[in-house]
Amino acid sequence: MSRKKFKSSVMLLLTALIWGLSFVVQSVGTGYLGAFTFNGVRFLLGAAALVPCMLLLLFVHKNRQYPAERAAGAFYRIFHNNRSQVREGIKGGICCGIALCTASAIQQTGLAYTSVGKAGFITALYIVIVPLCRLCTGKKTPGKIWFSVAAAVFGLYLLCIKENFSAGFGDCLIFLCSIAFAAHILAIDHFSPKADGIFLSFIQFLTAGVISWGFAFLLETPRLEDIFAARFLVLYAGVMSCGVAFTLQVIAQKNTDPASASLLLSLESVFSAIFGWLILHEILAPKELLGCALVFCGVILAQLPDRPKPVRN
Repeated sequence: MSRKKFKSSVMLLLTALIWGLSFVVQSVGTGYLGAFTFNGVRFLLGAAALVPCMLLLLFVHKNRQYPAERAAGAFYRIFHNNRSQVREGIKGGICCGIALCTASAIQQTGLAYTSVGKAGFITALYIVIVPLCRLCTGKKTPGKIWFSVAAAVFGLYLLCIKENFSAGFGDCLIFLCSIAFAAHILAIDHFSPKADGIFLSFIQFLTAGVISWGFAFLLETPRLEDIFAARFLVLYAGVMSCGVAFTLQVIAQKNTDPASASLLLSLESVFSAIFGWLILHEILAPKELLGCALVFCGVILAQLPDRPKPVRN
């Protein structure tokens, strides 16, 4: 495994860990705020958290190329000299923001009807959807990845499907959100090599936040006292889950195949089950624990280096 790929894998693993705890935070948050209000606050917080990072990068851009200039002048020169990156960052940020807003709204609603552990695993079904979408566009996925996906899907089955082979209303909503998250992963795969990661993340959070607030005022009744009551929840969801984790995802996917990235990110489901057990005291049966283990094994298998091809004389 190359050094760049190793760093990307570590960043994606950290992203999955942050998102795993975020499932617990979002689940508790459903008792305070509507889905769109919660997401509107956290996405704008995520955008705000990236502003200091963007300002800091202005003064270290290209080996401190503009150390004595004002921020406005630095902004102008950097953006003027990288108009293509800025253009792709805005376009990609809007596309990613729409996908992210859709997925998060469905997920936040679904969490009110299902457990944290199950929601985490059903969300991770994007590990199947991503390589299938790539297959439809003519891009091949290695056999090792498909085997890893099969192991992970069987793990999801063990955890999520009830004994009567039916799924609840919340589970169906979370499955829809996994489709939207697959679209988000593929959008990032397309735009991240063409744009600055932090700028793209900023635009996507701004887009998702504005859309969420529009629906919040249309369908819900946002109140400041409710937001204040859930302040620690939205702070974690905004700064950590959005500002930190989603930005790590954008940066890491520049050097990672989307199918492999989706498998690593699916570990959020394992972490969500663990945090649900530790914090919310949700009980996982032996069958469900086996499901966790299978997903984990699938992820590990996907990260193993390929065998070198034999050299023919």
